[in-house]
Amino acid sequence: MKNLQEKLQRLRWQCRRGMLELDLILLAFLEKNYLNLNPVDQKLFERLLNYSDQDLYCYLIKRQPIENIAMQVLIEQINCGY
Repeated sequence: MKNLQEKLQRLRWQCRRGMLELDLILLAFLEKNYLNLNPVDQKLFERLLNYSDQDLYCYLIKRQPIENIAMQVLIEQINCGY
């Protein structure tokens, strides 16, 4: 349980971005949906947090498609789930 709490705390920190819009979207998705994702999608979300703010802005706010189909599906979930 402690490891899960530490992981969630680390992910919360990673969701804090340089843009308030991204903070709100990513943190809301983390809090509401992350634990309900399957392990593969959880890892995908963790990889998404490594993207630059500019790329995340394009994918989440401007809704530009990304070449990775699995990542695109996750981004659509994030846009619908926050």
